[in-house]
Amino acid sequence: MRILLTNDDGVFAPGLRALRKELQRLGDVTVVAPAQEQSGVGHSISILTPLVVKTVDEEDGTTLGYMVEGSPADSVKLAILELMDRPPDLIVSGINAGANVGINVLYSGTVAAAIEGAFFKITSIAVSLELAEHFDYPHAAKQAVRVIEAILANKPDPGSLFNVNLPAHARGEPQGVQTVPMGIGRHGECFERRTDPRGRTYYWLSYAPPYNLEGERTDVSSLAEGFITVTPLHFDLTHRQQMNQVSGWTWPKL
Repeated sequence: MRILLTNDDGVFAPGLRALRKELQRLGDVTVVAPAQEQSGVGHSISILTPLVVKTVDEEDGTTLGYMVEGSPADSVKLAILELMDRPPDLIVSGINAGANVGINVLYSGTVAAAIEGAFFKITSIAVSLELAEHFDYPHAAKQAVRVIEAILANKPDPGSLFNVNLPAHARGEPQGVQTVPMGIGRHGECFERRTDPRGRTYYWLSYAPPYNLEGERTDVSSLAEGFITVTPLHFDLTHRQQMNQVSGWTWPKL
């Protein structure tokens, strides 16, 4: 099996290296990842600037992969169309430093890289680890690959897209694996107003977990309870339940 590994934390991120080591049990792993951290860039792509690509070596002189001066989506697109001699059988994005659950999925560069892979009809999986004071990436990578193996064993359709989130190791071993929908509750966002040394006002976005966990079980609530969450995603944003209603509206003659 040929596996493309990417992320949004940058090619030197420890989560990527830990996941690469475990994925090598499943097949040949090619790393193509951003040169710098790209958290929160979503599905941005570079149009007005060139994509500089460099090879990255391990300490022992072996090749780790490629770093791309661009976004996670750029990295996947470039890997498939230019850097790999044939498309991969599987794309994995991660391990991200911090969970990508709820509406954060829409901002996530980690998830965007997996979505880009799904565009090419390749099974793609985003993997993130809950925020903690200390990240145990080697342990998380072992858990992630076991979940990935289970996904592959069920032979998902080409282009299937999954978002996997792992609880922090500080919680103890996971309670299990739950397949849950993406939460859509608002996060506790606000801006902190500050003044820089030159007297200029600036704002820094702060973050708190979603404040409403009642109702349907979601990736947010299940992760908070210590479960590994698996959420099937798709990138078709059409509101199909509203299509018939909207198609019956009267439109102006232009």
